[in-house]
Amino acid sequence: MDYPKNFANEKELEEALSRPTPELVDMMKELEGDFILLGVAGKMGVSMARMAKRACGEAGVQKRIIGVSRFSSPEQRTFLEESGVETIKGDLLDLDFIDSLPEVKNVIYLAGMKFGTEGNESATWAMNSFLPGLVVEKFKNSRIVAFSTGCVYPLVKIASGGSKESDSPEPVGEYSQSCLGRERLFEFGSIKNDTPVVLIRLNYAVEMRYGVLVDIATKVNNNETIDLTMGYANVIWQGDANEMILRTVRYCETPAKHLNISGSEVISIADIARQFGKIMDKEVKLTGVEADSALLVNVSQGHKLLGKPRVSLDQVLKWTADWVGNDHRLLGKPTHFEVRDGKY
Repeated sequence: MDYPKNFANEKELEEALSRPTPELVDMMKELEGDFILLGVAGKMGVSMARMAKRACGEAGVQKRIIGVSRFSSPEQRTFLEESGVETIKGDLLDLDFIDSLPEVKNVIYLAGMKFGTEGNESATWAMNSFLPGLVVEKFKNSRIVAFSTGCVYPLVKIASGGSKESDSPEPVGEYSQSCLGRERLFEFGSIKNDTPVVLIRLNYAVEMRYGVLVDIATKVNNNETIDLTMGYANVIWQGDANEMILRTVRYCETPAKHLNISGSEVISIADIARQFGKIMDKEVKLTGVEADSALLVNVSQGHKLLGKPRVSLDQVLKWTADWVGNDHRLLGKPTHFEVRDGKY
């Protein structure tokens, strides 16, 4: 994939985030059915929907790619429609709205709530656990790829290499518990209705406008102190995550399959901060001592099925440093990757 040295603007960034691979194009040639993306207007859904549409175009096949959301930002809906993605506006917690959605063979479930859990627990459980029960019943005759999170795992020793899909979940805090609830509802529907499902445990997708690397680069750029207590993490370029997750449609199973998705490396927050400091010519301020545990996932199974990410960590670091250093627009949505008590 011939990516630019840096991104001059969001148009170039959006192109890169939605660029399909030959493997995805080949899948679209062979795969039966249209796609519907539920909760499409979040951080990943827009570029993923556009990637799916572009892959169909390159494959020379006609598939409906449908994005569903409340579309609180109308420009996202316009952007998707201009890209050839159909859109449906509505509240997924409205049972009549769910019932009105078209029957589609391939479902990508991206809806969920993370930040603001504290003090708003009931809405968090409704979005993360009640809604999946509605969706898995509505689309019981479909294949479903549902976003989960690595937060369902406990903190593990750094040397362990991360939690494997076969490890028992031990979620900390109500957000993580509600995400395990999401998994359990999809698992129940998969068994009850013989619905093929893949549950994606993602840690953490990054691009130039948000993510763990943007959080670190922004603090370096602003001469702010970085707490090292959560000293390690996994990250993956969002374009690679989009592509890999779309291709997991082929691996939906009954009972539901669990799959960790992330990059190959366990990154050191201190090392990343120092690299940003060097690239951006900024002093790096660090505090605290790395704990001997972190929220990490083992990605060997996912990489065996889907291949490794195409974009290197070094490349994403350079892109991020340039983007943040040149004061391009950020989403203003910190990941809170440093949280250890599950309170988001």
